[in-house]
Parts: sequence; C-alpha cells; structure tokens
Amino acid sequence: MTKTNACAKSTELTTVLNAHFGGKINLARVKLMSMLIIALCKVQTVSFEKLANAFDAKVESSSSLRRIQRFFAHYTLDSDYVARLIFGLLPNQGKLILSMDRTNWKFGRTDINILMLGIVYNGVAFPLLFSMLKKAATQTAKSESI
Repeated sequence: MTKTNACAKSTELTTVLNAHFGGKINLARVKLMSMLIIALCKVQTVSFEKLANAFDAKVESSSSLRRIQRFFAHYTLDSDYVARLIFGLLPNQGKLILSMDRTNWKFGRTDINILMLGIVYNGVAFPLLFSMLKKAATQTAKSESI
C-alpha cells in the first residue's frame, strides 16, 4: 500500500471539487477549500489559527491565516453547491437518514440559534442546509417559521 502525503490528497480533492463545481468557482478558491477540508480533518477544530498551521504550504502560517480570514470575510459559498456536492460524493444506497439539530449559544449579548439539516452516513451527520433563527432558544416552536 502506498502512503500519500497531504499535498497529494489536497491535489486529488481539488480535482474532485473542481469537477463537481464545473468551473463555477475560481480554482484558487477550490484549492483553498481543499486545504481547509484536509486541515479540518487533521486538527478537528474550526480555529483559523490551528487550520492555518495545519496547511501543507510553503508560506508562513500567518499568510495562510490571512488567506482563510479573507475567504470567510469576502466569499459566500452557495449552500446548494455544498448540498449537491455531499449528495454526489455519497454512494448510492437507497434510503437516506436525515438529521435535524438546533443549537443555541450566546456570543456576548447576541443569541446564536442555528437549525441544521444533515445527511447521516456511517454514523456521521454531514450538514446540508442551515438556517439562522432570529429568536433565542427559549421561544416556542410556533413563534418562528423557517
């Protein structure tokens, strides 16, 4: 069995993502998404600093950090693309298991309340769609429609 390094995995993932998005997303962004996915698998956290340190790049981690920050500050990834990608990568297995989760926390004085729909594969839920709810989690379900 041949060992592959993260750079080779990133190249392979970039090829898969680029083929899926069909040129609708700039190649530099596709490469960054590929590096982010691999870094997420390595460090298992969403901390930008830790992700930047996990990049297999020939640049300083501070440059990778700025690149990640610019990506999230200035680019909105169409959730339809992501959902179609996830469905496209899953093997055809007939019936699907969907999961729905709502999470709430406070960021300073702001309530963050997210409703997430995911698809379950091998015991792992992959998020497909989400909605930022406007009311705190203590509100009744009747008070908010999605």
